[in-house]
Amino acid sequence: MKVLVEADGGSRGNPGPAGYGVVVFSADHSAVLAERRESIGMATNNVAEYRGLIAGLTAAAEVGATEVAVSMDSKLVVEQMSGRWRVKHPDLLELHREATQAARQFDAVSYEWIPRDRNSHADRLANEAMDAAQDDPADTPAGASSGPGWTGARGEPTRLMLLRHGQTELSVDRRYSGRGNPPLTELGRAQADAAARYLGEQGGVSAVISSPLQRAHETAAAAAKALGLDVTVDDDLIETDFGAWEGLTFGEAVQRDPELHGRWLRDTSITPPDGESFDAVARRVRRARDRIVAEHGGSTVLVVSHVTPIKTLLRLALDGSAGILYRLHLDLASLSIAEFYPDGLASVRLVNQTAYLPTI
Repeated sequence: MKVLVEADGGSRGNPGPAGYGVVVFSADHSAVLAERRESIGMATNNVAEYRGLIAGLTAAAEVGATEVAVSMDSKLVVEQMSGRWRVKHPDLLELHREATQAARQFDAVSYEWIPRDRNSHADRLANEAMDAAQDDPADTPAGASSGPGWTGARGEPTRLMLLRHGQTELSVDRRYSGRGNPPLTELGRAQADAAARYLGEQGGVSAVISSPLQRAHETAAAAAKALGLDVTVDDDLIETDFGAWEGLTFGEAVQRDPELHGRWLRDTSITPPDGESFDAVARRVRRARDRIVAEHGGSTVLVVSHVTPIKTLLRLALDGSAGILYRLHLDLASLSIAEFYPDGLASVRLVNQTAYLPTI
């Protein structure tokens, strides 16, 4: 007998309160033969996804299946179980072995990646399990918190994975690079590929949204391919318009407009010649943030943009002063994480991660 298994897993915090959901359908998808959901305490998204797969294979065996077609929205698990990707993370090695052993009891097992909207039944069960994990204090170790610290925020946050684009020729020379459209360098493409591999291994991303500029879109496309997603462009995520300073080094801009450049470094309302102020950037980035949260509420979204829009999103999450823009450092192809909650509160989880990047 052939059955269809749809499985999903997730965590709120990665790691955080985690759970999985599984549904076993008849071969024609007309009847539900079994359902499973379970809270698994504190775990990562990928651990929860593997636990869901193992539970799905177990449930399929219990209903007497001899052939199983597995569908999941975790590209990582599907590619690893299909033998196309290596299992590198130590937390997943034993789970991969357990899933492989569970699959051997069937005559045939296939694995297919599907988008989240086609995995809604299992996704609902997984979210019910995560709700239970989040509500049960026994699932949270002493000293740990499933929410954003001491803010008291409630509800499921929208997590923004904020990825800066890779290197361009202008960034090599540390020149102002705003609305110009240089492509990635060879190193920039290697940085984008490294970030893509890392994000693909982490999984859990439901959408990829990019600035329209080539350097960001190239970086986003690499990540989207690893995640099995398409790239959506949001014009409000474009870099600052530096106007007449475009392509100049810091020193050249100071020499050209010494008084204005000095004021610009202290006051976010100041506009470069024929350019755009940081206050104007903040207004459109806030629009983008609101739009993403409205359209992808409760999901994890990869946002690929530039240094100023990403700093602005971190500033919004921190509810901080304009001075944050001048004090944050973000490397090329670095990853930061901000979460925005339905009640208006927010949390910053990560700033300027670069450990996955190639060494120069």
